[in-house]
Amino acid sequence: MENRPRYELRPYLVIWNATLGIFSIFGAVRVVPTLIYSAKYNGKEYTLCSSLDTMDVNEFWGCMFTFSKVLELGDTLFVVLRKQKLIFLHWYHHTTVLVYVWYLSPHTPGFAQWFMGMNFTVHSIMYNYYALRAMKFHVPRFISMLITSLQLSQMICGFVLTCMAFQLNLKGVKCGDSYQQIMYGMMMYVSYFVLFANFFYKNYLAGKPKLSNAETSHRKKRS
Repeated sequence: MENRPRYELRPYLVIWNATLGIFSIFGAVRVVPTLIYSAKYNGKEYTLCSSLDTMDVNEFWGCMFTFSKVLELGDTLFVVLRKQKLIFLHWYHHTTVLVYVWYLSPHTPGFAQWFMGMNFTVHSIMYNYYALRAMKFHVPRFISMLITSLQLSQMICGFVLTCMAFQLNLKGVKCGDSYQQIMYGMMMYVSYFVLFANFFYKNYLAGKPKLSNAETSHRKKRS
């Protein structure tokens, strides 16, 4: 790819992001209300510890969610083909989520439905935002900041939920097939929080580095 020209894939990128955005909206609309209802009438232990195999709606969307993580690798393909910078956060996040979701999939623990609900909700905003950007709509900067803030909140909630599942296990309530499922989830969410926090700081809080006189002159000649 190094010596090849970048591919102009904007129309395909619009369709790709819009499709994932609409899919995420449907997922959020189906999973989140079911989750809230279950938490209200069955309690937190049920939603955290009961397998998705016992919940018809979330079992179906659990399968859809799992397969969607394979499709989302297409994001990385677009980055490579368009010769954009592929940051560590991007490929690490996609790869580890895919591995973890498929690791949980044989007997998906209840706390995974919380992960699904949060992920569908954030992605319903994020992918539609990307679709608008691909269509060259001007989207205010604060929307991008909001999306990253939601992702950070998702990582905090995910870590708290895995801690709750771990505490329930210590009390003798079986949450998941093994402690490894919970511990891997904890480590995953901590690493995501650190990376997303660093991304937020560099992109929205840190000031732009000052250019030297030579760099300023060079930019003026190119403009």
